[in-house]
Amino acid sequence: MSFPDLLSLHPELSEGLRGKLVTNQPMSAVSWFRTGGPAQLLFQPADAEDLSLFLAKLPPEIPVLPVGLGSNLLIRDGGLEGVVIRLSAKGFGQIEPAGEGRLRVGAAVPDKRLAEAAAQAGLGGFAFYTGIPGGIGGALRMNAGAHGTETCERMVELVAIDRKGARHVLTNADMDYAYRHSGASKDLIFVEAVMEGVPSSEEAIRAEMAAVVEHRERAQPIREKTGGSTFKNPDGTSAWKEIDRAGCRGLRIGGAQMSELHCNFMINTGEATGHDLECLGETVRKRVFETSGIKLHWEIKRLGNFGPEGEIAPFLGVTEEAA
Repeated sequence: MSFPDLLSLHPELSEGLRGKLVTNQPMSAVSWFRTGGPAQLLFQPADAEDLSLFLAKLPPEIPVLPVGLGSNLLIRDGGLEGVVIRLSAKGFGQIEPAGEGRLRVGAAVPDKRLAEAAAQAGLGGFAFYTGIPGGIGGALRMNAGAHGTETCERMVELVAIDRKGARHVLTNADMDYAYRHSGASKDLIFVEAVMEGVPSSEEAIRAEMAAVVEHRERAQPIREKTGGSTFKNPDGTSAWKEIDRAGCRGLRIGGAQMSELHCNFMINTGEATGHDLECLGETVRKRVFETSGIKLHWEIKRLGNFGPEGEIAPFLGVTEEAA
C-alpha cells in the first residue's frame, strides 16, 4: 500500500531543508521486528535547527511521530500516516563533556554507546544501558531501565523541539517520571540531554558492564528479530512469570512466537506480519488475565494503521471493565 505524496501536496516543506525527505518509506527496515507498512513521509533532519525549520512549516493537521532506533516498535501493516521523524547519528549522535560528572548526549546515541563513553570517562551509573537495545531519545521518553537503575536517575535536563518548531529545556522534575513512563508532552521531540554519573574506576564499570552483557546473552533472545520486553512488569510479579504460568512460553501465531528462552520477548521467526505479532500479544494478555486476573500492559509501542487483516481488539475482545 502507499499514501498520497505529501511533498506533492505541500512542496514548500522541502524548501531550505538540509536533511533527507523520503515519501512512502517502508518501515520494516527501521523496526527491529522487520515488519510494518510505509511511512507517508520520512524526514531525517540534519540537526536541531533543520528540525525546527521543518516543523514550523508543517501544517498542524499533519501527524508527526518521532522514531528512534526502532527497537521497541511494532509498526502495523497499514503504515503510518503523516510524518515520521528519525534523528540521524550525524546530526544527533554527539557525546561530549558537560561539566563535572556530566555528559551532553544526542538523542540518536545508542544506549550501549553512552555506557561505553561513560566508562571511558570514569563515570558510573550507566552500565545498565549496555543491555538496553535502543537509543537515548527513546530512553528519555519511556524512562528505560534495567538492573535496578532507570533513566530518570541519570537525566539532569533535556532539550526538545515542539510541534511549532520552538526549542524547550526541561528539567528532570518537568518530566514527571514513573515506571517506564514520562509525563512530557507527546508533541515534544527530544534532541539532546545532559546526563550525570558518579565517579568510579573504569575497571569497576567494565566489570559491571560485562555482567550485564553476560546476563543478556544468557537470558534473552538477542540474536532474533525482537523488540525487547513485550509487557511491563505488573506490581508484585514479573511479566514473564505470568506468561509462563498461562502456558504461553513458545506460543506461536503465524510467524510470531513468544520466545522459549525468555517468554516476555516476542520474536519474528522469519515471515511474521505486524498483525501476527499484535495478535500474539493480545492472545497472551487474554490468557494471562484468564489465568491470574492480571492485566498486562504493553511495553512495546504499537503504531500505525491496521492492515487488510483487520483490527485487533485488546485482549481479543475482553471488555476493559472485565480486564
